[in-house]
Amino acid sequence: MQINSSHSRLCDPAAKYDAFPKVHLPHRKWPNKSLTKPPRWLPTDLRDGNQSLVQPMDSDTKLRFFQALVKLGYKEIEVSYPSSSQTDFDFTKRLIETPNITPDDVCIQVMSPCREELIRQTVSSVLGAKKVTIHIYLATAECFRRVVFNMTEGETLDLAVRSAKLVRELTKDSQDPAAQSTEWMLELTPEVFQDTPLEFALRLCEAVKAAWEPTVDLPIIFNLPATVEMAMPNVFADQIECFCESISEREKVCVSLHSHNDRGCAVAATEMAQLAGADRVEGCLFGNGERTGNVDLITLALNLYTQGIHPGVNFSDINSIISIFEESTKIPVHVRAPYVGKYVFCTFTGAHQDAIRKGYKHQESTRAQKWKMPYIPLDPQDLGREHEAIIRVNSQSGKSGSAWLVKEAFHVDLPRDLEVHFSQVVQTHADILGDEVTLQTISNLFQTHYMLKTYTDLELLDCKIYSKLDILLQEGQSQDLQSGISKVYLNVHMHAIEDNTPMFRVRGQALPKYGLRCKRFSVP
Repeated sequence: MQINSSHSRLCDPAAKYDAFPKVHLPHRKWPNKSLTKPPRWLPTDLRDGNQSLVQPMDSDTKLRFFQALVKLGYKEIEVSYPSSSQTDFDFTKRLIETPNITPDDVCIQVMSPCREELIRQTVSSVLGAKKVTIHIYLATAECFRRVVFNMTEGETLDLAVRSAKLVRELTKDSQDPAAQSTEWMLELTPEVFQDTPLEFALRLCEAVKAAWEPTVDLPIIFNLPATVEMAMPNVFADQIECFCESISEREKVCVSLHSHNDRGCAVAATEMAQLAGADRVEGCLFGNGERTGNVDLITLALNLYTQGIHPGVNFSDINSIISIFEESTKIPVHVRAPYVGKYVFCTFTGAHQDAIRKGYKHQESTRAQKWKMPYIPLDPQDLGREHEAIIRVNSQSGKSGSAWLVKEAFHVDLPRDLEVHFSQVVQTHADILGDEVTLQTISNLFQTHYMLKTYTDLELLDCKIYSKLDILLQEGQSQDLQSGISKVYLNVHMHAIEDNTPMFRVRGQALPKYGLRCKRFSVP
């Protein structure tokens, strides 16, 4: 077969790329496990997320973001890379020295490469804090060691141990009163763990653990990142299970994950790696981060939530979180982002709309406690969103979409024949418009075709509303005059006076003994 030379590079990828080697693990355990609890979370929006921005956050913006993370319920937060810039260093000091900014139960984490002068600078930025994790990292993958740093495995291991000993000397073994008042933890990241020989990663971590001497109460954190995602999620899970089962003194070790999304599998890889034994997850809100981003902490948390597991963080006001994120990062949240995107809880398709509409009717009629809804795995109200925007109408929509919006506008259920007729009216309008048909347009179309005459010469001159209402109720042959609103509550809205068309909406709720029918209602 003749091949177009301009596309020849795509024809034989095996000549250019090697398949990622699989892990020999014939008795793997993780596929038979289920997630039953949330991990320890660490958002790294202020460090990994911030360093990936075209315009990094200033100190005030970082502070607002930090306070938002605290409000969400995160207890470990990576706040900076203090040796990278004066801005990061000063922000770290601000968190510690400003009263009532950092809660006592929140551990701040700072990052440093394994270089003596930068470790010293990093530790100095957090002196006086209540709880601190010093996060050191170095490259362990052969490509990085050989190509970037020109270091052998032995030289890399020696550097990691010397760095851990220096952190220990400056922190938990220090005689400085400012250091002695702090609860210190150490985190080591063997950079590009996924592409590091497992035997070498274990050897290096064992040596660092021996140098640090962790305890059960304050375990050492080994952060095993897919710095660049190179393999399928199941391969990463095999690597994590091998590490977890091979590292000594497992009770003194916290295995942490830090997955990037280069292959689009960061969420799946992180969930499988938790099944394989990982205890902790680092990531960013909405999947921000270098290149294709870090794993999305919100997706992970809400995946747990929809399985009946409380994630330990609170996303009940997702719109405010989106606002803070977009203002801080200048990055819009994608409209299709899982759980949080603008279009996640809406549908334009007729068949989907019909299923959702019937699902809501079933939910209301059965008063079911469990959420079972076609096409909508999570109740939008759990995220502080409303149901009104679930169904939207365009040329692809059927009768159910139009009927849903008529009910939203007028609180009426259309008979089936009227649904069919009105959907044709809307379809014709949508074909001409070539765009979404809004609730207001649906209301106008319905009113034009079916409602009472419009008033062409009406003007609202005055309106007086009194707090007391006298309502005559009839039960059988007896009449009862109810005064005030202690027993009968009426809510009266003048919905709109637009295009010289008045429309009043009256909603009422009475005592259970009364079947309230309102023939006339006037506002004096």
